[in-house]
Amino acid sequence: MNCDIRKALVSDMPSVFNLIKELAVFENEPDAVHISVDTLIQHGFGNEPLFTCFVAEVNSSIIGMALVYFRFSTWEGKSLHLEDLIVSQKHRGKGYGKMLYNQVMHYAKSQNVNRVEWVVLDWNSDAIQFYERSGALLLKDWYLAQMDKTRLNNYIQSII
Repeated sequence: MNCDIRKALVSDMPSVFNLIKELAVFENEPDAVHISVDTLIQHGFGNEPLFTCFVAEVNSSIIGMALVYFRFSTWEGKSLHLEDLIVSQKHRGKGYGKMLYNQVMHYAKSQNVNRVEWVVLDWNSDAIQFYERSGALLLKDWYLAQMDKTRLNNYIQSII
């Protein structure tokens, strides 16, 4: 099958949103998605988009996506964060994920970043092996810390 990897359009956001929900199910977090298609459109397009999204399209259907955004590292400077990369279940194993990954790396190079980073679940052995084969360094001695909206509100209330 012929696959086109391209920058996402506003009209692609319903398909991107469905892939995000599919990824949440894959990651055993089916109720974790708290955004909408409108959120993606609002924050991904316009004068100051917060992210860039690439899609994999086969036969006029979006079957994969990779969403990235810029960060700043106090050690490395301009960095690119790969938030999510997913290929729909029925299209996995055909090289589309690697095509999206390659697009992200080409984009990073074109944007002159000093580092690309992302997280991968420790049980996702296929992804871990793929990233290791690509030459990525997997840091196993760091914890990912998060403060969701509820935790943030609770913390702010505790310091007032």
